[in-house]
Amino acid sequence: MFRHALCATLVWGGIVAGSAAAHAENRLALVIGQSAYRTVTALPNPANDARAMSQLLGEAGFEVTAAADLSQKDINDKVGEFAAKIAAKGPDTVALVFYAGHGLQIDGENYLVPVDVDLKRETDIPLQAVRLNDVLNTLNSVPSRMRILMLDACRNDPFAAIKQTAGHGLALVDTKTGAPGTFLSYSTSPGAEAEDGNGVDSPYTTALLTVAREPGLSIEEAFKRVRVSVNKATEGRQTPWDSSSLTENFAFVPAPGASATGPKPAVVKRSVEQWRQQLQGKPVEVANEMIVADGTDEAYEAFITLFTQPPYAPQARDWLDRHRRMVAWNEAVLLNTVAAYRAFLVQYPDSDLTATARKLIDRLRFRPSPLPTVAAAAGAPSPAGSPAGSAPQSGPAAPIQPTTTALGPTCPCTAPSPPIKKVDAPPPRKSREPDPPKRNTSRRPPPPDTDDDVVIVRRPPPPDYYDPRPPVGIGIGIGIGGYGGGMGRGGVPLGTPGRRGNY
Repeated sequence: MFRHALCATLVWGGIVAGSAAAHAENRLALVIGQSAYRTVTALPNPANDARAMSQLLGEAGFEVTAAADLSQKDINDKVGEFAAKIAAKGPDTVALVFYAGHGLQIDGENYLVPVDVDLKRETDIPLQAVRLNDVLNTLNSVPSRMRILMLDACRNDPFAAIKQTAGHGLALVDTKTGAPGTFLSYSTSPGAEAEDGNGVDSPYTTALLTVAREPGLSIEEAFKRVRVSVNKATEGRQTPWDSSSLTENFAFVPAPGASATGPKPAVVKRSVEQWRQQLQGKPVEVANEMIVADGTDEAYEAFITLFTQPPYAPQARDWLDRHRRMVAWNEAVLLNTVAAYRAFLVQYPDSDLTATARKLIDRLRFRPSPLPTVAAAAGAPSPAGSPAGSAPQSGPAAPIQPTTTALGPTCPCTAPSPPIKKVDAPPPRKSREPDPPKRNTSRRPPPPDTDDDVVIVRRPPPPDYYDPRPPVGIGIGIGIGGYGGGMGRGGVPLGTPGRRGNY
């Protein structure tokens, strides 16, 4: 008894000393537990998991914000407030989010499920749930030292309305393709479902509560042990998974006198042949623990070539097949083209993601895009093997594919206009100014007390009616108060009394 008391005292002293070192840096945590679901069976353990994790993280020097049974708006608000706290603490902050509750994938996107969700069909999920990518983007929007997300969120799916068409578990997220300094952990493998457990806490949280308290244990080593512990507790049915882009080391409880963070040691990746040499001659139980702790395709592939006895060999083969399928699915979703989804279906024609892949193909096939037509109108060459004005074909009988950009399909309202060809216009015609009036110099000079009369000679307009009279020449006469001879313009006799002779 004395020995047990002494060991407990030493461990607690190490935790306290490590917590003091951890307080030297800013540590913030948001812990969410979703148990009281209203339209499906409640989950008993997430509330317990959240309380236990809040206590653990508080002892490890985190300033913890705990929340339970949140609606969609509440989750978004809590994440926004948490990001504001990170920004206030500064860029040297370690930010951690722990979520326990339902989570699922729709069309390759992961969602956290609020307690007030009321699903009638698959399309209700994007409207009522919270996208995991939105949480990640919010955390990435503020400078921080590192971001740690732990999701005990792949619980058995109770939503019958979407269970037949949606993929199982959560879709794979590769943190190496995003901002560096992120660690993401799932309670089970991508594409698989986790168990709520029969104890007070879930198998994942139970293992994490034990492992994370060891002083000086790096986060990568801690989750290797979590994988082995959960795999044993569930008899191989559940194996946690993680993805890391951390550039620094991290320990929940630093070793006494040591810093909580520091340079991250280099990771040595072994080939299949190297793993065969490592596993050769080992008992199957020991070899299984080694590959579960490593969690790489190379380790599992080497194992199934050396061991065939159940239950370990079938479990390893199932894990490897599912992981490769989820990697292929992640690549198809990132490309988001008809060709990518068809390639996935060729490789995996009958899986829980088949219906989703076909749906996404139809969605892309019937999405209009004006860009190929505009290119053809502008004289651009058509894609090889396709007529002008059509999209590239993915196969001999492939339907027209839409043209997409990084932000999605191009809207017709934003499509560029075809180039305008310049046409040389003829030079403008110079307008000819009328000749100035000519002064009649053949007439006699006017009397000194009269104005100088000007006679303007104009061409008569063409006749627009039939005149039976013989043609008459233009007569010009000067008549001042008298009679002149000849005919004036328009058939008016020149010299008519009361008119001057300028007609």
